Amino acid sequence: MGTDESPNRASPAASDRSDDGESRPPTVAEAVVDCLLDRGIDTVFGIPGKQTLPLNRALADRDARFVVARHETAVTHQAWGYAETSAPGEMAATVVVPGPGDMNAMNGLKNALNDAVPLLHLAVETERDVRGGDGIHETPPETYDTVVKENVLVDSPAGAVPAVAEAIRVAREAPQGPVRVGIPKDVLAGQTPQPSVGVREPTPPPEPPDDAVADSAERLSAADEPVILAGGGVRRAGASDALRAVAERLDAPIATTYKGKGTIPETHPLSAGVLCGGSSTELRDLLAGADCGLVVGSDLDAVATATWSVELPETLVHVTLDGDDIGFGYETDLGIVADADRFLRALDDRLGATICSEATPTRTGADRAAAVRSADRKRFEALATGAAGADAGAPLRSVETLRTGQSLRSVEALRAVREALPEDSVVAVDAGGFRLWTLVSFPATGPSSYVNPGSWATMGTGVPSAIGAKLANPGRDVVALTGDGGLMMCVHELHTLAAEGIDVTVVAFNNDDYAIISEEASRSYDFPERAYGWDDARIDLVAVASGMGIRAERVADRGAVVDAVERARARDGPTLVEVVTDPTEPQASEWMTRQR
Repeated sequence: MGTDESPNRASPAASDRSDDGESRPPTVAEAVVDCLLDRGIDTVFGIPGKQTLPLNRALADRDARFVVARHETAVTHQAWGYAETSAPGEMAATVVVPGPGDMNAMNGLKNALNDAVPLLHLAVETERDVRGGDGIHETPPETYDTVVKENVLVDSPAGAVPAVAEAIRVAREAPQGPVRVGIPKDVLAGQTPQPSVGVREPTPPPEPPDDAVADSAERLSAADEPVILAGGGVRRAGASDALRAVAERLDAPIATTYKGKGTIPETHPLSAGVLCGGSSTELRDLLAGADCGLVVGSDLDAVATATWSVELPETLVHVTLDGDDIGFGYETDLGIVADADRFLRALDDRLGATICSEATPTRTGADRAAAVRSADRKRFEALATGAAGADAGAPLRSVETLRTGQSLRSVEALRAVREALPEDSVVAVDAGGFRLWTLVSFPATGPSSYVNPGSWATMGTGVPSAIGAKLANPGRDVVALTGDGGLMMCVHELHTLAAEGIDVTVVAFNNDDYAIISEEASRSYDFPERAYGWDDARIDLVAVASGMGIRAERVADRGAVVDAVERARARDGPTLVEVVTDPTEPQASEWMTRQR
């Protein structure tokens, strides 16, 4: 379908007519926006500048949603959150000015690249007749080559729409990722006719080889204690149903990487937890003790595996889209370059024929997963009660009965937040020390229910990604979980929430400290306790949020967290709940591996 044939296009907008009412040729900017709409992109995040105004005019005339952020670092995180909580291939666009705007956005572009998340980044370049003359904001376009999947500079005015159309296809093609298109302002403002460009669908990933699928099925079905490790590639491929089917067929516990969290609901009997820096000894023992492991949709990066120190099963089947990842950190018995969904569906079919043709042995996958979850809960309970020797069999207490009188621990606050949220809520989690506690103790309920940065691990993503998630999921509750450190790196986006009227609940855990850094500084480098805290200059997050037009309240009592979050959810519009937490609590990486 050509760009002038889209059912999304209405009659010519006001700007498509001259002053005397005569139709005029569209500007290149208008043709670019029509190209976005034709391909299902109707949400754009950005900050306007003089260079972007041709695009802003076209977006406004075509009723596309343009969300005005307060810092360019946020816009790419917003588009990342939008895609992370959408169906595979759905995406948003970003628009920034050249130079400082583009460079600020690089942080989120790299985050999206590492996470294989699609977005279209439109960078308005310096005018062609100024390029090379140190014009305002000018930077060499190749500056951005290493933070995107593909970087395109439009030189010919007639090439703008073809470049944008191809960029959208490339962003959506597996492995997905961000694509940057640089278009000079003078090109956008001109009326150069654009060629008609048909919609070209992304090339589907190849089918997994039949012999490799058969080999995988034979190894896994013969195992007495198989295990599955699922990564973010399962989410990107929309493979959660296929993952669950294979796990149930094998009765194999599923651990996920931090990017795979939520790909199977963590209420499922086979869910064993998240492999990350805060993983428990018991989860690591589960992986090491399995006799055959299937790793699917993960590159087994250094962050998830603690620099490849986590012991994986001796027999390993590794399925990923990038062949360079196979055998990099771990010896692999069978490596397969394939899309997660296609492979898992083919494997399920093969396992059905293999396992169902034999007597089904007694399998204990659910028991093995439950043992890890039980051990983790005992650790949480011991931390919540402040007693390392807490009754190992005691269930976690209800929020109403949690005792008062000491600083709130992260696991208690997170449990209260989880209790206050509907199951289908979308939770966008910032980076920082509290994120590890969230990864290991806060159950995610599905593949689009949980967002957190991957190996780039940049702070300041929580509120921006929640903004993107809410626009992608207007009918669902969206909550940003952040620490005071992460929030202060994107605090400006509270004003975006207020100005745009975006109904997001922000829950900010405030311990007045870069606690994960202070703990390491004290333990390993002989710094005083809380070396990087700010007790003498505490931040009043309620006052900050209120000053930006956000309704806010502070709670420090365990029983008050549920009520505060429920009140926030019930209100129309954005809200913030500040939860005061203990800056001296143990870090997850230490507590979850402590000898008990």
